[in-house]
Amino acid sequence: MSKTVVLADPRGFCAGVDRAILTVQTILHAAAQTQEDRLAGLPPVYVRRQIVHNRHVVEDLASQGAVFVQELSEIPDEAAAAGIPVVFSAHGVSPVVKAEAKRRGLNIIDATCPLVGKVHREVLRFVREGYEIVYIGHNGHDEAVGVVGESPEHVHLIEHADDVQSLDFTPDTKLVLLSQTTLSVDETAGTIAALKARFPWIEEPPSSDICYATSNRQAAVKLVAEQSDCVVIVGSANSSNSVRLMEVAQEGLGERGKAYRVDDATELDPTWFEGVEAVGVSSGASVPEELVAGVIESLRSQGFTAVTSVETIKETMHFVLPAELRR
Repeated sequence: MSKTVVLADPRGFCAGVDRAILTVQTILHAAAQTQEDRLAGLPPVYVRRQIVHNRHVVEDLASQGAVFVQELSEIPDEAAAAGIPVVFSAHGVSPVVKAEAKRRGLNIIDATCPLVGKVHREVLRFVREGYEIVYIGHNGHDEAVGVVGESPEHVHLIEHADDVQSLDFTPDTKLVLLSQTTLSVDETAGTIAALKARFPWIEEPPSSDICYATSNRQAAVKLVAEQSDCVVIVGSANSSNSVRLMEVAQEGLGERGKAYRVDDATELDPTWFEGVEAVGVSSGASVPEELVAGVIESLRSQGFTAVTSVETIKETMHFVLPAELRR
């Protein structure tokens, strides 16, 4: 009897990631039609930070001519004068970054995921209404940095339930809770409970900030883990949702097996699959499907020739390209 790969569906690219990557690809394609920028010694496009948190995606776009920078200060003034596009990543940026871009006259194309943009707008609205905001997120994550940057004096970032004790608000303070989109309902539940216990009057936003894709992928992985002896998540180490998928898979496996995260098939260790009859496979929201295919092919060579799929929901979400490109 053949050993089995249990494949999670949905997995891989979400609508926000797809839009961000397509934004850069569209600019590269347009630049390829006219070589003027290259002849002037300038790249066709700059991207601030990783467009999405996946090493392979970034390397692929870089091989096509995109230049990735950590900060806008790395972009030469000639690029601004030439109108070279500068793309903001899917994770969003703070007003400080936008102000610097405007001051320098950079040609900005904002590929911030619309769901992240919604949280930015919520921050501004609640601050206008006199609220203090408790924001659950990963300290230093690009998305969290951008959201907190909207109003650093009114947005209080915490990561865990233990951090709630560091907050000090009186009952006459208007309080509201927001969270990073790539966190899960399960992941934030304990922290939210601790917040409500300490500050019973804290409000939650009208709709959940948790991204639909995060929730869908985690729900699928839970079911996959139930049918597997171990689980492999394809995704980069700096991808918050990929790392969390691995943790969700491990919770589902319990003592029965182990969950692993790999960037691609080259990182698979054959010893992981000794005595294993079923391997679950899924991928983070910024992972190209060909990387998953590579993992499945590698597993096939190790005897996992049967492939079954666990589908929880059919995703139909689609985001249009940034307005600057549609024009």
